[in-house]
Amino acid sequence: MEKLIIQIGASTDFFDGFALNCEDIYGGGETLEACKDNILEGLRLLQQSRPVSDWPEILKGDYEIEFRYDVQSILSYYASVFTKPALERLTGINQKQLHHYATGLKKPREQQKKKIESALHRLGSELMSVHLV
Repeated sequence: MEKLIIQIGASTDFFDGFALNCEDIYGGGETLEACKDNILEGLRLLQQSRPVSDWPEILKGDYEIEFRYDVQSILSYYASVFTKPALERLTGINQKQLHHYATGLKKPREQQKKKIESALHRLGSELMSVHLV
């Protein structure tokens, strides 16, 4: 199965995205959800308006969509879910630095990106194992 990879980025008040491995797929919105919905709507319109023979190759067979986020977009999106102290506890990165990453004032080094990604994956795994009784 092919993977259609969508890169999502954020500015201070807007999210945008585009396919890394397929032309003509892009979108944007004021929220992450709006951006993703806009991209999916654009994909649907592309497929609806063109004959299959004119579709990009990746769309002609089975494919799944993978969304990738820059650090600013994921921290901006989850700002209403995670407090800075909570993110600091999860990642080991101080709050001021996380704020700089979330607002785009600074770009994290690769090692910092991995810390954030690993912390979010750990939390996700922990949450997936929760069963309420």
